[in-house]
Amino acid sequence: MRSLLSLLKAFPPLRRAMTADPVPRSAAQTRRDLALALVYGGLCHAMFGLAVLAMIAAMWFGMSRSLGAVPSPWGWFVNAALIAQFPLGHSFLLTRTGGKVLAGLAPAGTGKTLATTTYALVASIQLGLLFVFWTPSGIVWWQAEGALLWLFGLLYGACWLLLIKASFDAGAEVQSGLLGWASLARGVRPQFPPMPSAGLFAVMRHPIYLSFTLTLWTVPTWTPDQLLLASLLTLYCVCAPVLKERRYTRMFGAEFEAYRAHTPYFLPRLRSRTRQAPSTNGTIANDPA
Repeated sequence: MRSLLSLLKAFPPLRRAMTADPVPRSAAQTRRDLALALVYGGLCHAMFGLAVLAMIAAMWFGMSRSLGAVPSPWGWFVNAALIAQFPLGHSFLLTRTGGKVLAGLAPAGTGKTLATTTYALVASIQLGLLFVFWTPSGIVWWQAEGALLWLFGLLYGACWLLLIKASFDAGAEVQSGLLGWASLARGVRPQFPPMPSAGLFAVMRHPIYLSFTLTLWTVPTWTPDQLLLASLLTLYCVCAPVLKERRYTRMFGAEFEAYRAHTPYFLPRLRSRTRQAPSTNGTIANDPA
């Protein structure tokens, strides 16, 4: 266990949590919590990795290759349901009722601590369902070749790197689900990062949503499937931050209002501005995505 905690302390986003004073636990409870943390953490990161790989590959081929095989025309209805379940579930779990549901997905007494891990695990399963079980239409409108394929490959890869950067700026430990299980392993209350205002968040309020939107439109293969997916998820990425900003207003108050007054919503303002001082309140929950 000591070697595990040493590795976690070496990861910059977790240093605050790993230096917090642990809650006194019996030896038996410590072993139980560590085993539970490793199980939830392993499941979360395995599903997260598989879901991201499935998403990258499926969109690269314009959603023309997957395991779904629902007969026409019912395939379109199933595909629409697969798209809808992600944003609806993703948003619901961030409500108070959804938080209670999340807490109930972990053993008693660990639900709140494991909330970010459980949230990331559920979101990964949702994405996996969408991109693995999509039923392709079989229609390919356009596919890049030669130099264009290389160009779109570079653009697509750059957008994914931008998404990774935005996730780190928002708090990689929260976005990946690492914070929950690492806190349980340590025996501390999760210490959330401050309100994001640096990095990409210094030039726009929602770089994660913008980056994900860009991945939807820089693929080298275009099909009716990809167009439907990109259109509906782009609509979600543009609208969903409105709900997130309401939560941020409740959580951060005047600090978020001042940040919002000087930082564009979705598209970056590249001119320099006076940088906001980051929040030092590490006990307020920072939303994933």
